[in-house]
Amino acid sequence: MKYITSIADKEFSVEVLDEKHVRVNGQTLAVDFMEINGQPVYSLLIDGKSYEAYVYPDENDWQVLLHGSLYQARVEDEREKRLRGNTEAASGGGEFHLKAPMPGLIVSIPVAEGQTVQKGEVLLILESMKMQNELKAPKDGVVQRIRVQPGQTVEGKATLLCVA
Repeated sequence: MKYITSIADKEFSVEVLDEKHVRVNGQTLAVDFMEINGQPVYSLLIDGKSYEAYVYPDENDWQVLLHGSLYQARVEDEREKRLRGNTEAASGGGEFHLKAPMPGLIVSIPVAEGQTVQKGEVLLILESMKMQNELKAPKDGVVQRIRVQPGQTVEGKATLLCVA
């Protein structure tokens, strides 16, 4: 799988070759990546050099603390980047990620990817504590990605779908 990682004004092409090798901007590297004690701290060996990083998901990106410096990183696969670029060009940007306000069960998703939606339109119905909650579009837009399916249980703050 190939990913585009953006940090500040730089983009890096990252291709996962196998569990022990990645290609970054055309350069193949031997890697070993391990989570430390279930925390958002990771040990990373790159071509024999050891790194330790704190990695935490942000609203849309990742916060990476490495060697005392904090980096904001956006990681997208090629398709996501292309879609975001097309959407931003067409709509001026502003992708919205609908997140679960609480843990629950996805009851139904009355919209489809690519569908145009209006502000206030029901995007998804989430059941939690025996109550069905209609999650509505906060703005007009187009459903870009649906990340869940009916019958699936989700945790609070999980991204359910994206509208741009």
